[in-house]
Amino acid sequence: MPKVGYRIIEEIERADLELVNKFRGMPTSIIADNMGRFYAMDSELTPYNQFNLVGTAVTVKSNTADNLFFHKALDLAKPGDVIVVDVQGDCTNAVCGEVMVRYAMKKKIAGFVVDGAIRDVDSIRELDFSVFAKGVSPRGPHKTGPGEINVPISCGGVIVNPGDIIVGDQDGIAVVPKELAEELFQKSIETVNKEVKIFEDIEKECLDRSWIDETLRSIGCQVPSK
Repeated sequence: MPKVGYRIIEEIERADLELVNKFRGMPTSIIADNMGRFYAMDSELTPYNQFNLVGTAVTVKSNTADNLFFHKALDLAKPGDVIVVDVQGDCTNAVCGEVMVRYAMKKKIAGFVVDGAIRDVDSIRELDFSVFAKGVSPRGPHKTGPGEINVPISCGGVIVNPGDIIVGDQDGIAVVPKELAEELFQKSIETVNKEVKIFEDIEKECLDRSWIDETLRSIGCQVPSK
């Protein structure tokens, strides 16, 4: 039996690639709204360049200030994967920098999401590779473990399972459970179409805003008459 704290699971069930690609360009705000405002990572997980992110999760549970298992995940990840790293939010030491990013780019990995610190951000901002992280530190990591790969983790306050769909833009990160992805995509498309209609009504100056007063009255608020 694999020793807890040192498990490496190589084979995982990934969301179907065609389904993953459907979320490309879908705003994370719309995705999160259709998941009950849940499954969006904390705002502390911020993008360090302008490249949006879509891919399937390879998860890493890392000891603080350590990136040994992060490195191993880089070797195991496949093109289109997003490596999601749980460092328990610790930003004392960076767990990745430019070298790891360039290696990931060569392997056609989609991006990194790190609930911890990175470094070499000036260089990373210039690279065509999506990186989200909680913070920055010049201190480098240790490489002693423990850690685990492709187990359920917590990142930015959200549970991430291996193979889930990760979507990131300038608003942040949404995590789409792979078993709910098709249903969620259809709901998100409906929301996009509704917003397009709202934009059109704004331009035509015919947007119905009656719901505001109706809601206020429903909670017992006295609404001034026009």
